[in-house]
Amino acid sequence: MPPTTAVSASSSFTLFRVPSSWSTKLKPTTTYIQIPNRFFPKHPTFKMTTTTIRAAVSIEKETPETERPPTFLRESDDKESSSSSASSVRARFEKMIRDAQDSVCQAIEKTDGGGKFKEDVWSRPGGGGGISRVLQDGAIWEKAGVNVSVVYGVMPPEAYRAAKAAASDEKPGPIPFFAAGISSVLHPKNPFAPTLHFNYRYFETDAPKDTPGAPRQWWFGGGTDLTPAYIFEEDVKHFHSTQKSACDKFDPTFYPRFKKWCDDYFYIKHRGERRGLGGLFFDDLNDYDQEMLLSFATECANSVIPAYIPIIEKRKDTPFTDQHKAWQQLRRGRYVEFNLVYDRGTTFGLKTGGRIESILVSLPLTARWEYDHVSFLEHSGEYASDVTKSLKSWTDEGSFFFFSLFSMQNPKEGSEEWKLLDACINPKEWI
Repeated sequence: MPPTTAVSASSSFTLFRVPSSWSTKLKPTTTYIQIPNRFFPKHPTFKMTTTTIRAAVSIEKETPETERPPTFLRESDDKESSSSSASSVRARFEKMIRDAQDSVCQAIEKTDGGGKFKEDVWSRPGGGGGISRVLQDGAIWEKAGVNVSVVYGVMPPEAYRAAKAAASDEKPGPIPFFAAGISSVLHPKNPFAPTLHFNYRYFETDAPKDTPGAPRQWWFGGGTDLTPAYIFEEDVKHFHSTQKSACDKFDPTFYPRFKKWCDDYFYIKHRGERRGLGGLFFDDLNDYDQEMLLSFATECANSVIPAYIPIIEKRKDTPFTDQHKAWQQLRRGRYVEFNLVYDRGTTFGLKTGGRIESILVSLPLTARWEYDHVSFLEHSGEYASDVTKSLKSWTDEGSFFFFSLFSMQNPKEGSEEWKLLDACINPKEWI
């Protein structure tokens, strides 16, 4: 087997994304952060130098807290929600994400049967804060992170104009913004149990109504997606059916629209493949009633447990070999590549000087890269032959398929390997 490189990542990740239109138009300010070498092992095939990134948005540094506060909202926001007949969207969204964090963590601990979440609470002097929870080396999960945050910051006018494609000749000054979100990535130990990611967020610009060129704006974003190393079609159908049910309660066009968006978003351009088997993804969503979108985000967050836990219960004890584990590690390498190169939440967090432990918690404890890897289906002899013979059609219930998006070396057209590669590169309609 060719030489490998293993990377161990610290526990952390981000909670909201900037709109996609910012990514190529931001003009950064002069705040700097650094990513040190010490997080990566020395290896001749994996070299990384200290990287300096210029920050485009101003966010205060966090302060550790010993207790969870009732709210992370600024006092002025909290008073507004208390005095109004219907509490503010900010307050209700914060309550939703904190309730979701509690319910998901309880479900994970109950299913794991041994692991417990470590909790860090932090705040910022000018308002905002968050709760980071990470479970590591449990009975079922190698690493599970479930974080919430409330953020107040200031974006430069260039960022605002890029985000909303503002055509006005009037140039606003720095624009205050508010963002809140929940984000989670769950990496099981068993190669036959899939990784799950979900993220739901709410974003507002906080400019006064009479500020020239900068009206108040708001939008929702989020999604839930599944990333297995091996495909059990009945599991993928269950997952997508649960996502569709959540969408159909609000608009029958949501599921096909947001599924395609998810397939397009989680595309690893330099590999020509998608990170996983999709789910839902939406961003910059404000073309519906605000109350409806708040209810929709709540429904999606509440669908995480019924979509995922039944799959884990079925697959957590499936016997596996070292070869299965090695394949899982290779697929996790692809997960790492997407998150560090393309994910807007991760790159935004790094560029704004956000909380590093929270930004990078999406990364697994271990991942693997091999030079010029060829799938073991092509060279593992009798075992591979037996697996190839057992493969069934896509519609057969209960069959599983080896998930290989990248590693086949010129597979023969029409072969099972070619069919699998083709179906994974060209997203499948699961339901």
